Amino acid sequence: MKTVKIGGVPEHFNLAWYLTLKDGEYKERGINLRWQDFPEGTGAMCKALRNKDIDIAVILTEGIIKDIIAGNPSKIVQTFVQTPLNWGIHVAKNSSYKIIDDLKGTKAAISRYGSGSHLMAYINAENNGWNLKEDLKFEVINDLNGAIEGLTSGKADYFMWEKFTTKPLVDNGIFRNIGNCPTPWPCFVIAVREDFIGTNKSDLKTILEIINNTTSEFKDIPSIDKTIANRYEQQLEDVQQWLSITEWSQKLIDKKTVKTIQKELLALNIIPETLPYEKLTYKL
Repeated sequence: MKTVKIGGVPEHFNLAWYLTLKDGEYKERGINLRWQDFPEGTGAMCKALRNKDIDIAVILTEGIIKDIIAGNPSKIVQTFVQTPLNWGIHVAKNSSYKIIDDLKGTKAAISRYGSGSHLMAYINAENNGWNLKEDLKFEVINDLNGAIEGLTSGKADYFMWEKFTTKPLVDNGIFRNIGNCPTPWPCFVIAVREDFIGTNKSDLKTILEIINNTTSEFKDIPSIDKTIANRYEQQLEDVQQWLSITEWSQKLIDKKTVKTIQKELLALNIIPETLPYEKLTYKL
C-alpha cells in the first residue's frame, strides 16, 4: 500500500479530509494517506514540502504562490476552498485599540515570515492606506497559543487569523475583534511536490477524486453544522453562518486569478517577480 503524507491546518475547512480518512476511503483504493496537522500554518507547510516531510499541502493560495516563486519545487493542482478567507483583526480584550486605524504603526503578531498572517498584514495595511515601510512591524508568535500570549503580554498589538477559528477566543473574552479583512481571491489550494506528481499521478488523481466527492456534497451531510460546532468548539450559529458563505472547489485555479494574486503580491513587494501560470500550476 502506497503511503502518502498530507498536511493542513487543524481547522473546520479541513473536516472533509478527516471524514474521508475516518471512513477508510483511501485505504479501500490502496493508499495509506497520513494526515499531519500544522497549527503554525502556511510557512510551516511550505518548509515541510521543501524538506519532503509531506507530499501534499492544503495551503493558503497566496502563501504557496509566494513560496513557489521563492524556489519551492511544488505545484498547485487544485483549488480547495473557492471563497475568500475572512481574516479577523484581533486585539487583546483590555487593549486600548478600538478601530483598525488605531493599529497603524503598531506591531502585528505573525506565525512566521511568509505566512498568511504576515502577508495579510500587508493587504490590510494597503486597504487602509498605510505606509508599508513605516506602519508595519512584526512579532513572530508561531501559532494561535503564541498569539494569545503575545497579545496578552503586550509583545504584539494585533493578530490576524481566520475569523471563525478565533471566534471562541473572542467569546471567552481573550481577544476583541475590531475588524475583518477578506482575501481578494480563493483561500485554500492543494499543492503537491513536483517529484511526487512525476511518479504518483494515478494515486494523486484517486486522492482528489475521493476528497472532491465529499466536498461537493459537504453541506448536505446530515447534522454537519453540529459536528463542526462540537469538534471545533464553536457556536452553532457561527458554524451555520460560516457554512452559508463557504464554497469548496473541485477545479484547478484559473489563469486570471493567479495573475491577480501575483500582481497584488508584487505591488506589496512580497514577491520579486511574477511567474507564468504553467510554472505555478499543474493540470492532472
